[in-house]
Amino acid sequence: MAVVSFWIACFVIGTDTAFSCQNTDDFVGASSPGDIVIGGLFAVHSEMLHPEEYPIEPVIQNCAGFEIQVFLQTLAMIHAIETINNSTLLSGVTLGYEIYDTCAEVTKAMASALRFLSKFNSSEDVVEFQCNYSDYIPRVKAVTGATYSEVSMAVSRLLALQLIPQVSPASSAEILSDKIRFPSFFRTIPSDFHQTRAMAHLICESGWNWIGVIATDDDNGRFALESFGVQAMANNVCIAFKEMLPAYLSDNTFHTKVDHAIEKIVKETRVNVIVVFMRQIHVLKLFKKAIERNVNKIWIASDNWSAAVKISTIPNIGQLGTIVGFGFKSGDVSTFQDFLRNLHERPTDNNKFLREYITLLSACAHLEYHDFQTCLSNQSQDDLLQNVESKHQIWRDDFLNANIEPGFIHSTILAVYAIAHAIKGRCKDRNCKDPSAFTPWELLEELKKVTIIDDDKEIKFDSNGDMSTSYDVLLWKEIDGRIEITTMAEYDPEKDDFIFEDEDKKKEFLDLKKVQSTCSQHCRPGQMKKVTESPHTCCYECVSCPENHYSNQTDVDYCYRCNNRTYWAPANSTTCYRKTIHFLAWTDCFAIFLLLLSAFGVLLVLSISVIFTKHLNTPVVKASGGLTVCYVILFSHFLIFLSTIFFIDEPTEFKCKTRQALFGISFALCISCILIKSLKILLAFSFDPKLQNFLKRVYKPVPTVITCTGIQVIICTFWLIFRTPFVKQNFSIPRAIILECHEGSVVAFGIMLGYIAALAFVCFIFAFKGRKLPENYNEAKFITFGMLIYFIAWIVFIPVHATTFGKYLPAVEIIVVLISNYGILCCLFLPKCYIIIYKQETNTKAAFLKMIYTYSSKSAGSVAVSQISLDSKTPSARAAISDSSKPEKGSVNGNCHSQVPGQTLIKGKGLPKNTARTTARKRLSSI
Repeated sequence: MAVVSFWIACFVIGTDTAFSCQNTDDFVGASSPGDIVIGGLFAVHSEMLHPEEYPIEPVIQNCAGFEIQVFLQTLAMIHAIETINNSTLLSGVTLGYEIYDTCAEVTKAMASALRFLSKFNSSEDVVEFQCNYSDYIPRVKAVTGATYSEVSMAVSRLLALQLIPQVSPASSAEILSDKIRFPSFFRTIPSDFHQTRAMAHLICESGWNWIGVIATDDDNGRFALESFGVQAMANNVCIAFKEMLPAYLSDNTFHTKVDHAIEKIVKETRVNVIVVFMRQIHVLKLFKKAIERNVNKIWIASDNWSAAVKISTIPNIGQLGTIVGFGFKSGDVSTFQDFLRNLHERPTDNNKFLREYITLLSACAHLEYHDFQTCLSNQSQDDLLQNVESKHQIWRDDFLNANIEPGFIHSTILAVYAIAHAIKGRCKDRNCKDPSAFTPWELLEELKKVTIIDDDKEIKFDSNGDMSTSYDVLLWKEIDGRIEITTMAEYDPEKDDFIFEDEDKKKEFLDLKKVQSTCSQHCRPGQMKKVTESPHTCCYECVSCPENHYSNQTDVDYCYRCNNRTYWAPANSTTCYRKTIHFLAWTDCFAIFLLLLSAFGVLLVLSISVIFTKHLNTPVVKASGGLTVCYVILFSHFLIFLSTIFFIDEPTEFKCKTRQALFGISFALCISCILIKSLKILLAFSFDPKLQNFLKRVYKPVPTVITCTGIQVIICTFWLIFRTPFVKQNFSIPRAIILECHEGSVVAFGIMLGYIAALAFVCFIFAFKGRKLPENYNEAKFITFGMLIYFIAWIVFIPVHATTFGKYLPAVEIIVVLISNYGILCCLFLPKCYIIIYKQETNTKAAFLKMIYTYSSKSAGSVAVSQISLDSKTPSARAAISDSSKPEKGSVNGNCHSQVPGQTLIKGKGLPKNTARTTARKRLSSI
């Protein structure tokens, strides 16, 4: 096995002083022997002094900036170890410690870690290089620390070589949860993932979306900024600017960059919330400059400085605005406070940090509280060496207790106890007074299973080596001229929610919302964001929601469409409204008017029925086809008027199916009966033998009516079965729903109307041929007029129906139905009623015989003349005419026709009187 010896040398500026070291033991800040030694790494000083701009020789320099808060953590570790040694936890096994100052420098921390790795009980602190460290016993079994994540990352990689457990009470960088890169790292605090998520949640809940971030330019700052950026994006929070300050105060650009950051804050007037991920000393420098520039903002503090007393005691700190921070959950530190009260009685031989603190007390005793604290931080070790002998040692009992940050103290004590419980688990079956009883990697496995009872709660490390404890949300309040750091709420990482003790605390949280920190004004409900040319999604314009869209919250990215077509919303709406249901209701004035017309039509039908029934045996009624045909026609008219009520009020499936079928069948029945009447009249008054023969063959009243009506019944039946009409919601009007009947099939509807039109056309042709009937009995002429009214009404209906929409669409069809029905009814029956009521002298058999006799004589003469005219075109006819033109004996002036005996010619007509009378009687009887 190859062995390489590493020698750790310690160099300081100055000789023969209390702070220089001549050997490696002098490098230890505080130590105590024990059966099992635990190492400690704490940044008791905030910086390392560099005489040059950058190191020239490999010399570890002295440090400056004594950090009271970190010094208290070293005391907390010592207190916890002593408490454990005085308890029965480890059953006689004592714990020792070696605590080193990292000075917030990775280089110095690595030197300390090298000593941890050195072989146990080696006088030369040799770190052996081996291929397998399974049986290697190093100087320490575990390490507590370091303070800063950047240092922990470096140390953890070195300790992982031998899998020495490292439990940090303060390093929160999210990357340290990666067990592949940091397999031996644990911590008694949550990861920055939870802290940055809590910050983003707080900012989002407060209505802020335009913020600034300032961080130190080191691993901790960069990782925190990256994690926060992800969480901010998830919560729709935009980062207006990011400022990175040098990690080391010795950097020549530090003050310049602080000035630049303050200038950026002042210029960005819309940014009123600043998130700060920095060490306490950096925050101290930044805030002093901000106070000079009268900056007033809301500051979100990370766990590094959220409870820092030395920052809260800066003069005029209240002028900076409101400070809200996240601190580690604190526990009971009363025993530690008692430990501090007796601290001055302890020897300082093995604790250089305590000795330095006492020296600092003497050097700065003449100053006020904050100046005294500043004096502690600003004194370098070299300065103290020059003044230590000239000062009397004094003690301030209140100072350390006043500077306790409970969260850090509690997490440090937890770290020590976690290691102690792991040691207890490992020492159950072995003698742990022997340092070689177990190796660090065995302790590491035990540490993963440790469970600690804290404040009656069980806490343990998760798979990432983190303890998922909660955060205290801290609020800096000015009380009696002093800043008090109070707990406003508790943040539960598992629930991602804030827990308030009482309503007063919640009110404090809500008061934060009064401050605006947005890139754009909040969009009100009824508006949505419209992204501008800015690369940030938080910078936008507010535009009104379009019609049929709404928003009921502020700052929505888009408006929501009303969830279905039965709702609508005007522009700039915060809610959707149910659309008004429109249909032709009973209470509508136009519907009432149409119903009155239909009712009047029904009364007219009934009145005509009564008149015809009362004058049943009169010639006019008999000439109308008899009471049966009249009743059938009048009944069909009644049904047509009745069908109009199905076009009114809210459409239903029954109404939609009934109205068209009832109208179509009724109208077909009416036209069929009128067609029979037209055929009968034409048959009765026709003198054309060929036409008469054709009409006699066609004229079958009952079968014709049944057949014509039956065809319409079949059409409607097929229509209702295969493409039945249904209720349809018409959304063509933006704010209303029109309930209407959809015909189901336009083709079927057209066939039904077309069939009625075909019957009406045939009826019109037959009636037109009989238009020259006797004047007092010219029914065919009125049928012709009725059919013309029907055609005109329905021809006009087609384009009007096609271009009309809305609730009055059914009214269009009602009007057409009424016009066509009134037209046929009036043309068919009103002339007869007029004769029955007002011209009763013409409603007699004698008057009808005379009228028909006169018409028959004229018609017969016309037929005879026409026949003679046709016959005269032949030679024989012309000869006969020539012969007959000669005067015979006994003729008067040669103008007398030959006459059959017993016949008298009608004057000027040439038709015998008895023939005309016979023809008239036949016409009347046939009608």
